[in-house]
Amino acid sequence: MTQADGLETGAAAEHRERARAWRVALVHDWLTGMRGGEKVLDALAELYPHADLFTMVHVRGSVSPALERRRPHAAFTSRLPLARRYYRYFLPLFPAAVEQFDLDAYDLVVSTSHCAVKSAVRTGRARHLCYCHSPMRYAWDQFDAYFGPARLGPASAAMRALLTHLGRWDAATSGRVDRYLANSQYVAERIRRYYNRRSVVLHPPVDTEFFRPTGRRPEGYCLVVSALVPYKRLEIAIEACRLRGVPLRVVGTGPDLPRLRRAGGQAVSFLGTRSDEEIRELYCGARAVLLPGVEDFGLVPVEAQACGRPVVALADGGARETVVDGQTGVLVAEPTAAAFAEGLGRLETLAIDEAATRAHAQRFSRARFLDGFAAHADATMAAPAGAVRW
Repeated sequence: MTQADGLETGAAAEHRERARAWRVALVHDWLTGMRGGEKVLDALAELYPHADLFTMVHVRGSVSPALERRRPHAAFTSRLPLARRYYRYFLPLFPAAVEQFDLDAYDLVVSTSHCAVKSAVRTGRARHLCYCHSPMRYAWDQFDAYFGPARLGPASAAMRALLTHLGRWDAATSGRVDRYLANSQYVAERIRRYYNRRSVVLHPPVDTEFFRPTGRRPEGYCLVVSALVPYKRLEIAIEACRLRGVPLRVVGTGPDLPRLRRAGGQAVSFLGTRSDEEIRELYCGARAVLLPGVEDFGLVPVEAQACGRPVVALADGGARETVVDGQTGVLVAEPTAAAFAEGLGRLETLAIDEAATRAHAQRFSRARFLDGFAAHADATMAAPAGAVRW
């Protein structure tokens, strides 16, 4: 097998055999749906088939069968009223939830963290390797998107005070990790800025075997695949398509749906939740996939390119590492509808090669991720225990 095939290579298989001698704990913030972070966790569960799984909130049936079979150990926060829907409002309780995990029996703790689980407490003899999707967004730079006055009203001020305290805790506990892996250069810089720690970039896995051209010819619509939340800036995509006279299809759900539906009018089709097979077909039929927000990494652009389709994305965050301007899509300098409309116009002047676009996406295959993670885990386990090294 080769890495380009998207299948497992010998390096990952050899690591899995070595890891059978270790007690491994996988620790994840919450299991409430199969988003990008859960897809990374799913790959790690494949690498560590005997690992135990810990999480702060588990909504049964919300993640892949492979993860559900692990019977996750959920913290007390999972049993609180309304945890299924409002778990983010329990943020002040998350430090206590993370620190209650009993990890004394484990040799290797692997946390996949965008919130609090990088602060899990392990014994002095154990190693802790953190795959960091982002330092805690709510405490550092995305407070308004989740808890600002527009969403919480007068309660926003109280939540800001709580999250200021939580941010200090987040920084103070960064030393509980032996080694950080960042999902992008963008996140590596955030780790340096907020934690004053070094990290190595290992891009997340994309299922480039599943996401592939299906033979469907591109049609006239543009496509967005996204949670419908404010920081995704989907109104930019809606207005840009209106300016270009291009129909837009939107896959996803979220609290912004009523507002975006009013903005979209009849030229925008909101498709709600769709299966992976349906999303693949939508990718293959799209003129372009739009990404107007700033993503830490962003699986959607890579999935689209794996299907041979170009991406028009904001030139910020992870898109700068996944989209090759002028070759696999267009990077737009400003987060405005006019700039994205211009980007769509520029795309029409380019000769995008489907095979080359797919070949670029295969750089982010599951096999490459598993091999890379295996190498970093081996290095972490080989180093002396009990000291922060990065």
